[in-house]
Amino acid sequence: MTDPVRVLVVDDDFMVASIHTRFVERMEGFEVVGQAATGATALTEIDRLRPDLVLLDVHLPDLTGIEVLRRLRGAGNDVGVLMVTAAREAETVRAAAAAGASHYLVKPFAFEDLRVRMEAFAEQMRALAQAETGQGAIDAVFSAGRRGSRPALPKGLSEPTLAAVREVLGTLPEGRTSRLPNVRSRSASPGSPRAATSSTASRPTLRRCD
Repeated sequence: MTDPVRVLVVDDDFMVASIHTRFVERMEGFEVVGQAATGATALTEIDRLRPDLVLLDVHLPDLTGIEVLRRLRGAGNDVGVLMVTAAREAETVRAAAAAGASHYLVKPFAFEDLRVRMEAFAEQMRALAQAETGQGAIDAVFSAGRRGSRPALPKGLSEPTLAAVREVLGTLPEGRTSRLPNVRSRSASPGSPRAATSSTASRPTLRRCD
């Protein structure tokens, strides 16, 4: 039986920390080993409890989560760190990535959002725990953190276009989308078999009357 991933929850809001703790406890293969409400306490508890993963808020009363992360890395501590914060500034996100955060999750989030990232981290841990790192294990390590990312859009479809389509569809009454024209059937290029067939089908037929 695989040992559970040991998690430390760091947040200065007691209610938020409790919610995150309950989320983690719902996941098979994870256990919460402690909580901390300040950066200084987080550093102390990490040294004492030796967790595998820290759920770390950015806004703490004494140190920022980014500073906590930098101190950990500066001391040679490679504990996994998943930033869970309301901070959306690009500068903060870049700083977390540069300091070695495993992932960055913006509050508020759903249980499933956290579960996907936690399981990706656990998968990465299992890959790194193998005695020999063959190419398969290496690929698992470098792909595990991307499991929660959005699939690539089809060629020719951009995010702004997708957002516009969703906005238009959202304004239609229920059931109207089934009556939208089939754009694909009209998109055949001139000279293609489909275009020729369409052209022939629409041409009037003359009949000889005796």
